[in-house]
Amino acid sequence: MMMGRFALLLLAFASLQLFCVADDDNNDDDVVFYESFEESFEGRWIVSNKDDYKGLWKHSKSEGHEDYGLLVSEKARKYAIVKVVDEPVSLKDGTTVLQFETRLQSGLECGGAYIKFLRPQEAGWKPEEFDNESPYSIMFGPDKCGTTNKVHFIFKHKNPKNGEYVEHHLKYPPSVPSDKLTHVYTATLKRDKEVKIMIDGEEKKKANLLVAEDFDPPLIPAKTIPDPDDRKPEDWDDKEKIPDPNAVKPDDWDEDAPMEIEDEEAVKPEGWLDDEPEEIDDPEATKPEDWDDEEDGVWEPPKMYNPKCAIAPGCGEWKRPMKSNSAYKGKWSPPLIDNPNYKGVWKAREIPNPNYFELDKPDFEPIAAIGIEIWTMQEGILFDNIVIAKNEKVAKSYRETKWKPKFEIEKERQQAEEEASGLDFLASIKRKVFNALYQIADIPFLSNYKPQILDHIKKAEKQPNLTMGVLVSTVAIILTIFLKLIFGGKNQCRRIETKPVPVVAETSDDQGSDGEKVEKAEKNEAAAAARRRRRET
Repeated sequence: MMMGRFALLLLAFASLQLFCVADDDNNDDDVVFYESFEESFEGRWIVSNKDDYKGLWKHSKSEGHEDYGLLVSEKARKYAIVKVVDEPVSLKDGTTVLQFETRLQSGLECGGAYIKFLRPQEAGWKPEEFDNESPYSIMFGPDKCGTTNKVHFIFKHKNPKNGEYVEHHLKYPPSVPSDKLTHVYTATLKRDKEVKIMIDGEEKKKANLLVAEDFDPPLIPAKTIPDPDDRKPEDWDDKEKIPDPNAVKPDDWDEDAPMEIEDEEAVKPEGWLDDEPEEIDDPEATKPEDWDDEEDGVWEPPKMYNPKCAIAPGCGEWKRPMKSNSAYKGKWSPPLIDNPNYKGVWKAREIPNPNYFELDKPDFEPIAAIGIEIWTMQEGILFDNIVIAKNEKVAKSYRETKWKPKFEIEKERQQAEEEASGLDFLASIKRKVFNALYQIADIPFLSNYKPQILDHIKKAEKQPNLTMGVLVSTVAIILTIFLKLIFGGKNQCRRIETKPVPVVAETSDDQGSDGEKVEKAEKNEAAAAARRRRRET
């Protein structure tokens, strides 16, 4: 019995070893494509010869590393380069993982850093003529400019009814990280029609390729569409309210009454300096030595706030302040009443959609080449470690061995630089705040306001001296939207406009002693106080 059990254990152990070897072999086979750029791309990748694409690609090391990548070396250029794979990659069965690294070494204010996974050349394109019209199956990666800040996932799909290829964009994609570190982007397509987007191995978005709410336009068209030949009847009245035809303007309605009138009860404050101007010539200003009256015109000293006005209620000609006019009513218009002839909002009748089709899973075109076709205002974008795999574990292995060591070094270096400059605490807090705001902007129910939120965040990033004001404004927008969504009932959301909270810019002035600077600051503060008093008066 003991020998029999021992034999069974040996057999089980041997079977496990064989399974592990087979699993390792499968992992090797699961790597469909891998590009490390350790060797020069020349002779292996094809640079487009189209006239528009003059950007110079370089084989370059990532800053601070011995690791090489494909570098965008010039700003304000278009770039296009392509690599044809040995065998087309099918996307129809099993799992397919698309993964690559980018490092925005000069930041990214306006430009793309995405990759296009191209269809076979039979679709009508040539590697030497690769451009933005070259047909792709999937486009994936960062894109940032203006209010656009997203990690694209777009796929093109052929409508089996009409043969047209349609671009389907992932709704509410994640935002692009705002630092200059190396990041790895992963898109995983699964057999259950799911697509998963990860940044640095962290899941940021999951969607179903067949669900209408996840893609724009939906992959599956609507079953019915409005009849394009249907026309609204001439006698159709779609005005819900109409002016009351029996209403008459009241006799005492004065349309000419102004909105504001002078406050007759106002009295000029005691001590008002009628003969003193608010601004005077700066007595310390001198005409520059290189000033040429003939070329530059007659020199005039710059103006400064009159210090006498700082200690007085006001200067110059006193005028009575304005106040609201109680008699103001504005232009009269008859009140609205229910329209007795109202028939409702007219809609064209629905007819069967001739382009409607059904699918159990997307019918993707295979990937035959990998192309980078971008326009960017920043140089320094580095692409590295492009992977196409049939196993998520393979992609994870590349993240752990290729990306993570670089990322950890860059994070440590960034932290050391911040500590050396004495800004580590504030910088880390600021970075966390911005990252949190970008994540908030990605929340689906804020999608209608995402451009406004991203616009405010970008202003804060670009203008450090306005950061606090802009952040307060951004938070105010988000809170306003949130409260409106909770308490606003069924009212249609309106566009919310807010202005950044004004913040005085910090300036460096090396001229003059500390005492003079303090005196100048006190004068400015006194001037501001005087202006506030005049507005209140």
